[in-house]
Amino acid sequence: MSRIGKKIVTVPKGVEIKFDGSVVKVKGPKGSLERKMHPTVSLKVEGDKASVVLANGATDDDRKFQGLARTLLANMIEGCTTGYTKSLTLVGVGYRSAVAGKNLQLNLGYSHQIDMAPPQGIEFKVDKQTTIFVSGADKELVGLVAAKIRGLRPPEPYHGKGVRYTDEHIATKVGKASGKK
Repeated sequence: MSRIGKKIVTVPKGVEIKFDGSVVKVKGPKGSLERKMHPTVSLKVEGDKASVVLANGATDDDRKFQGLARTLLANMIEGCTTGYTKSLTLVGVGYRSAVAGKNLQLNLGYSHQIDMAPPQGIEFKVDKQTTIFVSGADKELVGLVAAKIRGLRPPEPYHGKGVRYTDEHIATKVGKASGKK
């Protein structure tokens, strides 16, 4: 039995929800999102409240999709109203970032500069050349783009140099200790 799936999602003013078959469309001030839900769940919207309901022929194994669908719906509503942001920090000598137009330019110690175009619905902002903000309405896409940027130069374990999330802690290893007797 899903406790999360039974919770009611409040729909703020200015957000419009449509449910066609198994496709949920949410439209708000920050953008619009669309997602296909599992066929055993359906959406019931009444005024400013929305709830996820299981179909009549749903089995006990299908109950897990009710909680998932409710969380995905809540994330879509929050993304369309306030949006999501991930921040990354560049640590290392000469590691710099800049925004040229909509593209993100990264200098990460390679022999070349890396240019990254944002996907549809994603926006880059740079603060002090070493802090990157990835923002958008889709929580999944914001996390994916941030992970791709981090994957260009992951933090190394000895000095912690590289691209890391701002709230990430890197456990550093001790270097060589031979010859120091």
